[in-house]
Amino acid sequence: MTKVYGTGAYDFKRHRVAEYPVEQLAEKPVEAKPGTALPSTITLSEIQRDRLTKIAVENWSIASGVTKPEKLFDPELVKEIYKTELLVKGGRKPVPLQRVMILEVSQYLENYLWPNFDPEMATFEHVMSMIIMVNEKFRENVAAWACFYDRKVVFQQFIESVLRLKEGRELSIAEKTNYLVFMINAFQSLEDEVVSETVLRLASLQSWHSLSYGRFQMELCLNTELIKKWKRMIKREAKEAVKQGELFDLSTKLEVKFLRSLIEEFLEVLDSQVFPQQLCLNEGDVVIDANGVTLVDDASVLYCERFMEFLIDLLSQLPTRRYLRPLVADVAVVAKCHLSALYRHEKGKLFAQLVDLLQFYEKFEINDHVGTQLTDDEVLQFHHDRFQSFQLLAFKKIPKLREVALANIGAIHKRADLSKKLSVLSPEELKDLVCCKLKLISEEDPWSERVDFLIEVMVSFFEKQQSQKEAINALPLYPNEQIMWDESLVPSINYSGEGCLALPKLNLQFLTLHDYLLRNFNLFRLESTYEIREDIQEAIPHLLAYINREGETAFRGWSRMAVPVKEFKIAEVKQPNIGEVKPASVTAEVTFSISSYKAQIRSEWNALKEHDVLFLLSIHPSFEPLSAEEASKANVPQRLGLQYVRGCEIIEIRDEDGTLMNDFTGRIKRDEWKPPKGELRTVTVALDTAQYHMDVNNIAEKGAEDVYGTFNVLMRRKPKENNFKAILESIRDLMNEYCIVPDWLHNIFLGYGNPSAAQWTNMPDLLDMVDFKDTFLDADHLMKSFPDYQASQDAERWSQDHALPGNKMSAESTANDVNTLDAGCEKEKLVVETYTPSDPGPYPQDQPKQNSIRFTRTQIGAIISGIQPGLTMVVGPPGTGKTDTAVQILNVLYHNCPSQRTLIITHSNQALNDLFEKIMQRDVPARYLLRLGQGEQELATDLDFSRQGRVNAMLVRRLELLSEVERLARSLQLPEDVGYTCETAGYFWLLHVYSRWEQFLAACAENKDKPAFIKDRFPFKEFFSNTPHQVFTGESFEKDMRAAKGCFRHLKTMFQELEECRAFELLKSTADRANYLMTKQAKIVAMTCTHAALKRKDFLQLGFKYDNLLMEESAQILEIETFIPMLLQRQEDGYARLKRCILIGDHHQLPPVVKNMAFQKYSHMDQSLFTRFVRLGIPYIELNAQGRARPSIAKLYNWRYRDLGDLPYVKEEAIFHKANSGFSYDYQLIDVPDYQGRGETAPSPWFYQNEGEAEYVVSVYMYMRLLGYPANKISILTTYNGQKLLIRDVINRRCLPYDFIGPPSKVTTVDKFQGQQNDFILLSLVRTRFVGHLRDVRRLVVAMSRARLGLYVFCRRSLFEQCYELQPTFQLLLQRPDHLALNLNEITPYTERPVEDTGPTHLVSGVEEMASIFNWRWQEQYMRRQPDTVMDHSVAYEGQNGQQNSTPLYDSMDTDIIAAANGAERVVPHESTIEEDTKAEGLRSGQNGDVPLVNASVKVVDKDSRYDETDQQPESNSNDGGTMEE
Repeated sequence: MTKVYGTGAYDFKRHRVAEYPVEQLAEKPVEAKPGTALPSTITLSEIQRDRLTKIAVENWSIASGVTKPEKLFDPELVKEIYKTELLVKGGRKPVPLQRVMILEVSQYLENYLWPNFDPEMATFEHVMSMIIMVNEKFRENVAAWACFYDRKVVFQQFIESVLRLKEGRELSIAEKTNYLVFMINAFQSLEDEVVSETVLRLASLQSWHSLSYGRFQMELCLNTELIKKWKRMIKREAKEAVKQGELFDLSTKLEVKFLRSLIEEFLEVLDSQVFPQQLCLNEGDVVIDANGVTLVDDASVLYCERFMEFLIDLLSQLPTRRYLRPLVADVAVVAKCHLSALYRHEKGKLFAQLVDLLQFYEKFEINDHVGTQLTDDEVLQFHHDRFQSFQLLAFKKIPKLREVALANIGAIHKRADLSKKLSVLSPEELKDLVCCKLKLISEEDPWSERVDFLIEVMVSFFEKQQSQKEAINALPLYPNEQIMWDESLVPSINYSGEGCLALPKLNLQFLTLHDYLLRNFNLFRLESTYEIREDIQEAIPHLLAYINREGETAFRGWSRMAVPVKEFKIAEVKQPNIGEVKPASVTAEVTFSISSYKAQIRSEWNALKEHDVLFLLSIHPSFEPLSAEEASKANVPQRLGLQYVRGCEIIEIRDEDGTLMNDFTGRIKRDEWKPPKGELRTVTVALDTAQYHMDVNNIAEKGAEDVYGTFNVLMRRKPKENNFKAILESIRDLMNEYCIVPDWLHNIFLGYGNPSAAQWTNMPDLLDMVDFKDTFLDADHLMKSFPDYQASQDAERWSQDHALPGNKMSAESTANDVNTLDAGCEKEKLVVETYTPSDPGPYPQDQPKQNSIRFTRTQIGAIISGIQPGLTMVVGPPGTGKTDTAVQILNVLYHNCPSQRTLIITHSNQALNDLFEKIMQRDVPARYLLRLGQGEQELATDLDFSRQGRVNAMLVRRLELLSEVERLARSLQLPEDVGYTCETAGYFWLLHVYSRWEQFLAACAENKDKPAFIKDRFPFKEFFSNTPHQVFTGESFEKDMRAAKGCFRHLKTMFQELEECRAFELLKSTADRANYLMTKQAKIVAMTCTHAALKRKDFLQLGFKYDNLLMEESAQILEIETFIPMLLQRQEDGYARLKRCILIGDHHQLPPVVKNMAFQKYSHMDQSLFTRFVRLGIPYIELNAQGRARPSIAKLYNWRYRDLGDLPYVKEEAIFHKANSGFSYDYQLIDVPDYQGRGETAPSPWFYQNEGEAEYVVSVYMYMRLLGYPANKISILTTYNGQKLLIRDVINRRCLPYDFIGPPSKVTTVDKFQGQQNDFILLSLVRTRFVGHLRDVRRLVVAMSRARLGLYVFCRRSLFEQCYELQPTFQLLLQRPDHLALNLNEITPYTERPVEDTGPTHLVSGVEEMASIFNWRWQEQYMRRQPDTVMDHSVAYEGQNGQQNSTPLYDSMDTDIIAAANGAERVVPHESTIEEDTKAEGLRSGQNGDVPLVNASVKVVDKDSRYDETDQQPESNSNDGGTMEE
């Protein structure tokens, strides 16, 4: 059987990479002194001259072509580097970031610290240095534990050394922070066996030995099943101690004291180090200096924030939460944090948010020991039982609390009420109640003397908590101005990874489904908030707001996406629903004018429709414009004059006459539609009721300003980016439902239990027999698909033996025989039986469409798994036929389970269309296929698979079939009116057709000996007289009988189709027909994950049902967007209907797009469900034969996969054996030195460009075009948006003016090109200082796997060859010369030269020589060109320069290059500017196709006529901008 892989170090390594901007520092000398930071503009040469780099070269660095230094390990050197370079003496940051980055680049950990680590001899500095380097790998999001796998035992000993590092030593606050960050990273890596084995014991039952006696007794009483476990553990430990001859004392064990001592250390820092006592005067809790400014130790604040993150991480995953939560409650961490000075201090804002998040997880609604989610009723019942017990205690033993004892719970369970009632007790009585009677904290706790602390502990223990459902329902779906610019919730783009944030994390496990939904809800909401914030900052400055003479806000400018509001009024506020406090709905009317816009922008505003989301803004700028100094200090809202932001959803839009516009509800009929009149538009909008309730309360209780009277700007967003509200609503609805994930998937989904529990071999209700249809092409193919089985032909055993583990399998071959395979009880035997399939019918359209793909053994394994119930995960490396496998699963599934419905989900429209087009080529009737969403029109087919298209097709088909019924009636000499409707046709079938067939079969049974009987007596002979071939021969009874059954099958299918058309006959409205089609008729429904999330509410209302879910590109889809498609249907009797979930993707390629780097790096929001399942060790099938690239090119990336080989096609096909004409090699790394004194540049942050590489890449492209390579076979890729725009600019100026060159197929980023391919790829890696985000191995895999025949990588060799993560690929690339090797003897695009033969090689020295080769080659071509197609270029050159060769063609194309040569830096503008430039006049100014050469740089050709559609629109940063592309 196919090998199924689980998890392991090889399967998944952390590889989310980022490079962060470095703060601007004063210029330092190049020879940096110990401990100093390098300037932010350092070049590679400066790094190479740095002191640390020199030490690295002498001791451990492996530079290009240099063997590893032979110097012995020197512990003193590690000590010296730690003390001078890594140890921080002051400031907030725990490490000097740039010094650590240089050590990381030099592979300090991999080549020096780890190989020389000896647990017995390692010094404190050695271990601490390793901790810092591991933390840096996590910060840069590369595989942190990968280098440790060569010595797993020593790795375990290293972690033990870390855990014991603090024994007998006091660490500085920076060292404590680094240590803590390491522990956070370790507890976030529980998929790593060595790490989890060592750190999980710290949160085991043994840690309860450090609980106070009262808390320990309480916990055991609440969880009686743990008493036996505790006794067994004590017995085992005592036996172990006796065995080793030690005194048995649990309290000395590391597991007991580690977390307790960490918590106590944190409380000490919080209490005494956050505010340095010795420098100031005490004034209450707040410490101030002589000038009245509060003094805060920033490093201690960072430590406290990190500690909160550490505890939140431990409480938010079940394995660590189970025994840690009592410890956190026992020490009363949350109460102590609430009462700390830092919690109330302005610098403690992030700390306070983290404390609140910790409190949320401490009180989380879950049974810690069973792991089940508590319902709202259970939580309430538990709260009442606890409070009632307290009232009984108070009644019996505390007379002063008699009033509390007799009060109803609802009157006293709020914080304020309870605090007031407890204040009657004296401090001694309160301490006795909390510490002795209730045993909530220990008497020995020094805080137990504080009354406010004791009351806080009591209140937090007994107060009623808001339920998760109430919390999420009270939350506004739209962001407001307070959240938008809160840096700890929505960080700006330059998150460096050095601090923590008040955000939830998506890691391996979740506590409950509610926890999963809540984390995703918060993250998705904040991610969309970030995008909205960016749009506001983009749109508002264009309005040029100012204060006029009347003191009111006015606008001088205009903005495409924002318009001044003429009038705003609240139209209606409905009464709250029963049980709620917020209004049921709030509607408002907004009037604005579009008079200042041109036609195109007017049409965009006029296109607004129901459910579109708009934003109401209140702009009030300062009277005097801000000075430069004030502007630099002001935050964004202050600079924009932005007061308030509120979201709203359109209900309807009307023109100046009050006529309804863009109505899709049917209120306005098509023939009554008129174009909108006037320039005023009135939009009726629905405001967020939760936000409105909060605002009104603020006005009433706090006297706040009326927000709704201040709005003066209405902003819209691009429709594609504005679907966040529907997705948030879907998540909120799921929180409010009793949302059931299928039982077989539930535990795995949350990350617990047996990882292979949902694999098909462990599932009940397997299909007893599977007809594989055309999966196997012939008997040989079938045998090779099961090499582990012995083949034998045994027809008798077929009916009684079992098939492959739980299956009987049959496979229909193209030769019309079906091979039925069967493995007996001993799995070694495979029984093959052949039989002849039924005749499908006499017409060509009756013949089934056949599969022609020879599936590999692994693909067959994936198909077997996919058609059986359960979870199937298929990892599809580049070019391995993921889509073909998916299509065959769907095909076989349809034929084996015709009553079941399958939902197909993909990330992109392109992938969905690829999949859909292939399904249409298989034997699945088109009437059962439906494609939902916007991308349907891009399908390369004449058929329309949208809802409307399918309805129309069914109506047309109905008429065709009814005419066939009439023809059949005529042939039977019956009245033709039987074909009037589908209903009459149904009666006709029963009364006349089926009855005749039964009579015919009865007659045949008695006349089997007459060969011509069927030919003479077949009742429908006349109807089938128009078949292309004669149906009956009259020579053989058996053959004719088979043909007769085929004819009857044709008739049966015809009437079955008519029965399906009957609903469309009865339903009259288009909407009803479309809904019937979607919910009943279609068997395979396809849509994107975004469409599924947007329309979930509609699907539920219509009663949409499906049994199987197949998800392509699932490693590119966000967790929540993968989860929602599983729940697009209501449960049936409390059970989920879903039977199969098939996830197909590749976690070794790029992840989902998350624009904000903080959500990507800190919260792991870019982790897909597919990747998480792989990390959890869930079995998967990895396809292992690629059919895309030359085997030599495939070697550049196949090291990343287990066993990726090549299909016979790429080994045998002639095209893969021929060399690339004009090039010596099929792939090559081309080293590009500084061009005109510069390497990479960044005109703006993360907008990296490299002019040398851009010029080189384009000149190679032009050389290929001159040789005759087709432009559509060449794509230019780069790793940064800035470089993409620069290359496009060079192409616009150098290539577009000339018909014989033109633009390439695509110029785009690696991220954008994922899922696509081309024959030849020219790749620019851009960076020359730091490797940047190509350290993410997933991006490297995508970049290397796009080319089929030729890959040419332009980069700085000395930088990339040092990168540890990229070694396997770059070692292969560097086995060839690093100068471009050309074969100048070849002048056509075709060559017979074998790919192994380099031929006569010419090594190109650089960009300038490549330009001259192009010119020489072009002049050769020019001499052969016809004079009537190309103007006389030599005359043009001689006229300008006096001689033909003095100024080559290349240099005459771009005046900007001349400027660059004089030292001016060419900066490419924002993409939208380029797009506008490229839409200028075309370049073809010469007559009769003439091409002007000298003045080519004056104009730029219209890009729309050149680039393909996908590159016409400006690309958003989501795919290759500031986040994915840094």
